[in-house]
Amino acid sequence: MSRDEIDRTLAHLREERERIGAALLELDANQGYRLLEGATPAGETGRVQATVRSRVESLWTLFDLYGRAVGEAEEIRARSGRLGQWRLAELTRLLAGPSIELPAAEVPLERRTLLHVPSGERLTLRAAVERMTGLYEEVVQAVGRLERIWSALLSRLAEAEAARRAAGEVLAGLGGTDAELARLGADLDAVAALVRGDPLALAPGGRPDTARLDALRGGFADARRRLESAALLRDGYAERIRGVVRTLDRLRAAEAEAREVRDTVVAKIAGPPPPARPETSAALAGRLSALDRDARSGGGDWTERARRIDDLERAAGEALRGARDEIGVVRGLLERRDELRGRLDAYRVKAARLGLAEDDGTTGLYEKARALLWTSPCDLREATVALSEFQRAVAAREKGADG
Repeated sequence: MSRDEIDRTLAHLREERERIGAALLELDANQGYRLLEGATPAGETGRVQATVRSRVESLWTLFDLYGRAVGEAEEIRARSGRLGQWRLAELTRLLAGPSIELPAAEVPLERRTLLHVPSGERLTLRAAVERMTGLYEEVVQAVGRLERIWSALLSRLAEAEAARRAAGEVLAGLGGTDAELARLGADLDAVAALVRGDPLALAPGGRPDTARLDALRGGFADARRRLESAALLRDGYAERIRGVVRTLDRLRAAEAEAREVRDTVVAKIAGPPPPARPETSAALAGRLSALDRDARSGGGDWTERARRIDDLERAAGEALRGARDEIGVVRGLLERRDELRGRLDAYRVKAARLGLAEDDGTTGLYEKARALLWTSPCDLREATVALSEFQRAVAAREKGADG
């Protein structure tokens, strides 16, 4: 190499050495790399960590050897005196020849044989840079993939743990224990150990699977709401009890009314009434008494009492709606009879207006329908048929009169 070629090459190598050194320092400070280095992972993540460490050690070894060769060339070039043939030849060897000798441990496996391991592979500076580039890209890809997965999982883990703390604070205010919260906590501890110890196990196909963490966060949120409901119950227990008492009072009144209406229908309407709903006010009152008795004696905890009073409120509300629906259905039979009576009177007036008051045919039909509708018990089906016959007779005479 000529003197000018040597100077240009050295200038390029100095710049290259600075860029490579800066890139390696940046890698060393990378959050994902520091996270990986500071962890003791297992499974697939542990294997990735071992591979990354091996590649990084090779990188620094190569960079050190590369820097030494460049530094030696700089030292020879900087010597005073004439740049003779020996110095030119030595600089050419350092800058363009295989001036880097790798330690035996750095020789790739594919270059070894069963009976002989080379003492050390020799590389040119350019080949060393190419090998460092490949190692660097492999490390950056592995660390970047792991950082994305780990960051996503750790973020969701932090949300789930925050949800657990929030639920735990409510439970601490209530006192006692909660089996569901304990189960969720054990599940979260197991997933957290996996996130911190082997996050790649939760990343099938290279994408973080946060379903379990999301489900746990939702479970803690549900538990917190349930515990908050228990806390509200504790603070407003007396009012909740009074509310259930009022509902049961209305239920007893509705059941009594349903019995009365049913008795009236049985007496006044022929045929079986709609099936009666079982009366539940007494059983629900017993549950309320048991709940209040346990609360006064300190039996159970507030989360259990909240569940029981929620169930009781729901059951009482459903029973009250059912009793009222039954009243409406049974009373509808009486309303149907009254409706038929009204229609019969209206057609009687129309018949009189048409001059049919003395007509034996229509009068007979009217009397038949009236007898059925004013007889107890009333056969609604037969009364409806008789009324229809009277209506048709009046309508026919009205049509004839119009014609």
